[in-house]
Amino acid sequence: MGFPFEIKAQSGKARAGILKTTRGDIRTPAFMPVGTAATVKAMTTGQVKATGADIILANTYHLMLRPGGERLKRLGGVHSFMNWDKPILTDSGGFQVWSLSGLRKLTEQGVEFASHIDGSRHMLTPEYCIELQADLIGSDIAMQLDECTKFGSSETEAKSSMELSLRWANRCKAAFGARENQALFGIVQGSTFANLREQSAKALLDIGFDGYAIGGLAVGEGHEVMCQVLDYTVPHLPSQSPRYLMGVGKPIDIIESVARGVDMFDCVLPTRAGRHGQAWTWDGPINIRNARFLEDLSPLDASIDCEASSVYSKAYLNHLFKCNEILGQTLLSWHNIAFFQSLMAKIRDAIENQYFEELLTDLRGRWKNK
Repeated sequence: MGFPFEIKAQSGKARAGILKTTRGDIRTPAFMPVGTAATVKAMTTGQVKATGADIILANTYHLMLRPGGERLKRLGGVHSFMNWDKPILTDSGGFQVWSLSGLRKLTEQGVEFASHIDGSRHMLTPEYCIELQADLIGSDIAMQLDECTKFGSSETEAKSSMELSLRWANRCKAAFGARENQALFGIVQGSTFANLREQSAKALLDIGFDGYAIGGLAVGEGHEVMCQVLDYTVPHLPSQSPRYLMGVGKPIDIIESVARGVDMFDCVLPTRAGRHGQAWTWDGPINIRNARFLEDLSPLDASIDCEASSVYSKAYLNHLFKCNEILGQTLLSWHNIAFFQSLMAKIRDAIENQYFEELLTDLRGRWKNK
């Protein structure tokens, strides 16, 4: 049956709403920190929750390998396992079809992976993908198994890939059935071809899903192309369902996508950048290792209610990274997640109070090409 989705306010195409799950409300537009292997890297679940995150993402492929679906179920499911009592969305493993192309064999039946850990073979079919997510891992929102089409594919290649994802979508829906406390999202594919995106969206609507994701972006196409694909894809998605742009992204990508009607996002950027010394600010990213921060006693952002953002000085953070101290990676990851959640809160407020266009114009000026 999925979860109720209520749109509270609109500003142009931008929407602010609430996706009501049995484990709590998800305020949209929402950014989901990525906890691939049942952990948001370098952070505790308490820290993640304190940033304002309503939901996190975990990955079916990685959890299938370690600790394994059956073991995870014996351990009480992913929520209990990682001490997270809010909603969790699981990526189906379709992204790994693209990112681990050298380690997999793709057939009509599904995807056979050679584990990147030990080389063992694992078959991920649409049916097993649903069993893993819904029954063994215990995610609140499951994704259909799809093929993430590589950027630069010909129209013929993209069409074949999209049609395979649609056949898998049918099998995923059949395997998922009707569940009271879980939802299943379909994934629109079609690369950069408007006609294929339309065909994919309409076919998924005919199958019927609880939400609709846009896949096959953030794979090298660039910001402008991403926006163009959204311009001719989002209008084909139902207004009463949540819309999720997978794997995106930079703050400028997020706010431009919200302006086009997208509700949900995920990306590894905040924690990956944090582990490498990059902190996101309202004026764009900064490299905390830079010499100009050696004696800078100001915090990263005193306005953010986060210890990492408002208590520790840039000078201290600079010192931690110069000394290769693990704490530096934790603090910058924590700040970046808090910054992204602060951005989403600002976006929601701007939509609800009808100043979204002003915010969009301001942030375009600050973040373009950053």
